[in-house]
This record gives sequence, structure tokens and C-alpha cells, in this order.
Amino acid sequence: MPPESSSSAPFTAVEARRIDAAFHRAFPEDFRWGVASSAYQIEGAVREDGRGPSIWDTFCELPGKIRDGNSGRVACDHYHRYPEDVALMRRLGIRNYRLSVSWPRIFPDGAGKPNPRGLEFYDRLIDELVNSGITPLVTLYHWDLPQALEDRGGWRSREIAPVFADYAATVVRRLGDRVKTWVTHNEPWCTAVLGHETGQHAPGMRDRRSALVAAHHALLGHATAMEALRAEGAERVGITLNLDHFYPATERAPDREAVRRVEARQTRWFLDPVLTGRYPEVIGEELEPLEVVRAGDLARIAQRVDFLGVNYYSARLVQADPAQGPEQARIVPPGDRVTAMGWPVVPEGLRDLLLKLHEAYPPVPIIVTENGAAYQDRLDGGAVDDVERETYLREHLLALAEAVRAGVDVRGYYLWTLMDNFEWDDGYTKRFGIVYTDPGSAPRIPKRSAHFYSRIARGLAE
Repeated sequence: MPPESSSSAPFTAVEARRIDAAFHRAFPEDFRWGVASSAYQIEGAVREDGRGPSIWDTFCELPGKIRDGNSGRVACDHYHRYPEDVALMRRLGIRNYRLSVSWPRIFPDGAGKPNPRGLEFYDRLIDELVNSGITPLVTLYHWDLPQALEDRGGWRSREIAPVFADYAATVVRRLGDRVKTWVTHNEPWCTAVLGHETGQHAPGMRDRRSALVAAHHALLGHATAMEALRAEGAERVGITLNLDHFYPATERAPDREAVRRVEARQTRWFLDPVLTGRYPEVIGEELEPLEVVRAGDLARIAQRVDFLGVNYYSARLVQADPAQGPEQARIVPPGDRVTAMGWPVVPEGLRDLLLKLHEAYPPVPIIVTENGAAYQDRLDGGAVDDVERETYLREHLLALAEAVRAGVDVRGYYLWTLMDNFEWDDGYTKRFGIVYTDPGSAPRIPKRSAHFYSRIARGLAE
């Protein structure tokens, strides 16, 4: 059934203590509580120590592409301030950190000879984490493709897959003695659709054919990178997909069928080839005349993953509507609570998504690699009382606990994100962090939600 609109009122202190104490019992002692980030969004230093330009450096220079006209040139200055940021995580009790490696920092020209100063930076960062008792989870591709590779066709070229594998092998050889868990791609749907079909993200193309080709090559890159990582002894390798959950607006058959069509073009487009070795029929029909899928591709893409990374932010209601294009459906809001992104707040969607994955696909451990919310945070007297975010997190963690109690094999939860950062085409206008900051040298100020999540990460419920 579609979700009901949730109350926006915060929990009382008594309710919060009772809920926190109850939900913690649902998780095993080795459950990973962490935070997530990505290189381009926080590092800055885009022209330092041999780093080459990425497609996002180029995209940010185009007029009107970024809401506030900004870029990741400085971002949170994490490249210089990482010891401070790691110390902050340690003070908050965070023991797991998902980060990404900047491909153009390792290979300024996309391939060839690696940049030693780029590798040295990640050496220092990983050492700082490990020495602080924080376990790293590393994503290899979080959208910052070297511009040199884009100039040669980017993800639209099949030749990118072996180049990506060489990059993966280079990084794991340097960091694999300390990094045990690897993600190949973050949200390849965004790489394909937002980057190549709608023009919202770099490289800013508007072509459905290019999106289909880029999607297949991203999945092929995932497969070749997995092979390279395992050949170098990586212990755990997976992929992260962005998965909204979809409900029929009513129980009528046309609305249920509309959900199936929407899922085929969004979540199943990537889930099915990775977990079952085939594309949904509607995607397969679009790919066939392009002759981009070669013999053996899908078998390689479907090789076993050690875990599936799930990024969940919201859910949608789907209503049949033949006037609305090829999907014959329209998306309607499932309630009146939305984040600053305009995304509906539907915590039960996380539970129902995880249950659906558990029931519809072969068994695979799941890590929630992103979940969080942007709100219009205000710094008042040196503090940020972001009660909306705390409520959002508590509700979603309760939904996660329900999925775990129902038998879903979830191994960890990584909150998006540690600190306010460069939010892609929204620039610095949207704040997802549990730590308040502004670009550059601004201080890091833990918000109310940071203190809440600190208790969760420490396993406390007082």
C-alpha cells in the first residue's frame, strides 16, 4: 500500500530514548555505522600536486550549470585539512568512513604513468584513518572522470573499461593492505542519465542513445574493475546503486503495471544485469539496435558481488497516465513532508525497498552506502539545531531495523554526509552534513544531528 504522510513533529526526549534503546537491539555487534563522502565534493586542491582536470572542473566553468556558480575548486579543503576531519570523526565516535579516490589525481591524463603525489595523498589519508581506529571503505568512481578520457569518448567508448580496470589495479596495489572493502561505481544511473541524457550533471549531454551506451560501458567497467581488484587480492568488492522505492498510487492494475515500467527504467536497469545477468526487456529493446552489448558482456557484469551498496533517499507514488510518454506513468508526491531537495520523506520506503531486494533477487549482503537529508540549516549562536534531520535519521534507522529483523542481510549503514559540501549542480546551496561548514577555511561545527548520530555510532542509547 502507498505510505501515509508522516508527522513532522520531532520525537520527545522520552520517546527518543525508548526508540533508540529498542532499535539498537536489532543490529549485530559488528554492524558498521559510518559516514560517506566523495573526493570532488570535499577535497578541493584541483590544481595541486599534479592532479589533472576532471569533467566536473570543466562542467562547473559552463555558465548556468551550477546553481550558485561555484565549483569544487576549494570545496571543504579536505586535501589540506584531512587530519582535522579524521580527528573530528574520531571525536564523534565514527569508526567507518566511505570515501572516494579522485581518478584524475591518480592519472592526470586518465591513463599511463600514475601520479606519485596523488597516491601519496591517499596513503597518508588511509594511514590517518587506520591509526585513528576508523575503517575505510573506498569507492573508485564517484563521477570525477578525467577530462582527458572524456575527450576520447568517456563512458561512451568501450575502451574505457580496461582503462578503468588499470586504474583500479593501481589503487588497490597501493592501498589494499589497509583497505579491505571496495566499491567500483557510485550510482551509474546518474552517470548515464543525469550526465548524458538530461544534461544535469557532467559532461552535460542530452542524448538518450549516449546514456544507454554509457550505462552499459559503466557496467562493463564495473566488471573489469572487479576482476582487476580480485586479481590483486581485494577482500570485498561491490557496486553502489541509487534505488528509490516506488509504490502504486492505488491498488488498481494499471497503477501496479506503471510501477513495473518505472522500475524497469530506473532501479532494475542496473540491478538486473548485476544480480541476474540480463537487462529488463524495455532496456534490452533500446540497446539492441545500438549493438553495444557483445557476447559475454552480461556474464561478466553478473559475476558475483560480495555486497550490494544501496543509496536510498526517498520513495515515490506512481500513477498510470498514457499521456505522459513512453513509461505511461507519472510520479506523484506521497506526502507533504519534503527535504530541501524537494524529495519526499518516506522512511518506510527504505524498509520496503530492502525487503523487495531480499525477496526478488538472489541472496547478497547489503550495505546502505548513503542515506541522509538536506535541510535549510541555520547557524545560531555557534550551534545548529537541525531537529528535522535528527528526526529523519531516527525514522530511517527504525525502518532499517525493521528490515534487519525481517531477515534482510544488511551489514552496515553510512550516513550522507559528514559535512556540508559541494552538492554537484546545486553547488553549496544544499546542506546534507551533520557538521556545518562553508567552503574553504570555515570551521567545522557539529550539528544537533551529529551528536545524535555519535550516540548511534558508539552503540549508546542514553
